[in-house]
Amino acid sequence: MAKFCKLIIRLVVLGGLLLISQQVLAQTWIPVRGGIPFGISGIALINQQNDKLDFLIVHDNKKPNQGRLAIISLQGKNQPEYLPLNWPSKKLPTDLEGLTSIPDTKSLEFIAVNSQGKAYHLQLDSNKKSLSILKEFDLPAITKDSNFESFCLQKIDNQLIATWGHRGEGEEPAKIYWGKLNLTKYQITNIDSANFKVPFPDGNVRHISDLKIDNAGIVYITSANDAGNDGPFQSAVYVAGYLSLNGNKIEWRPNQQLFPIYRDKYHKIEGLEIIPGAAGGVIVGTDDENMGASVYMIGE
Repeated sequence: MAKFCKLIIRLVVLGGLLLISQQVLAQTWIPVRGGIPFGISGIALINQQNDKLDFLIVHDNKKPNQGRLAIISLQGKNQPEYLPLNWPSKKLPTDLEGLTSIPDTKSLEFIAVNSQGKAYHLQLDSNKKSLSILKEFDLPAITKDSNFESFCLQKIDNQLIATWGHRGEGEEPAKIYWGKLNLTKYQITNIDSANFKVPFPDGNVRHISDLKIDNAGIVYITSANDAGNDGPFQSAVYVAGYLSLNGNKIEWRPNQQLFPIYRDKYHKIEGLEIIPGAAGGVIVGTDDENMGASVYMIGE
């Protein structure tokens, strides 16, 4: 608990440093592609080498002629390279919203999840720039009103923990779910959940638009709202709380003093990834509808 409190203090300091004018911050965003079909709804790190970062991204598209996944490569402030990937089967997924890498795998493996809770275990061949589907499965305990925006895997105390979020909307709270994933059986057990609401943005806000966990169990969440395909948009990033293991039980400790560690009044953030190391940080990606997608490294 002491480590968690120290982390919150550090994040308070970080939050103060990030209170720069939004006009300056807007200039640091890097455009990826323009137009609705290229919005980023989930992002996961593929490779980190020197000053180059490669990411897998998902698009929440529904039409047959629209892409579902792509690789983007970032190097400094240069225009990102964008490489679309073909879906490896004739049956296309609809509305992919969440994406996570799978820790401690020898190959590049990921799980993508759509808004209805259908999950796809994917393997990426980075040389051939192609995908294969290893397994399709459903998230547990899906209710008829579920609308999932996120999915994350992380090793905590050598246990593979899955976390995912129903987005909520307006006065309806989001819901954070967690459990232990057996990747051999594709089963999630020890499941529990908690409601979650943010103070900013307000109005027609999606309280969870993406979610990631670091290996200390700290849960980062993005929230976003929009007034239509042309905006205006608002977004924020939060430290939502802390997950830990107590024997066989996963314990959730919510952040009791919730505040944005980053906020933006120009973009709709729907993708979040944690990048390790001295040159790392928190990167966010947007689904800005008609204005397409952009990425930004927070605190850079």
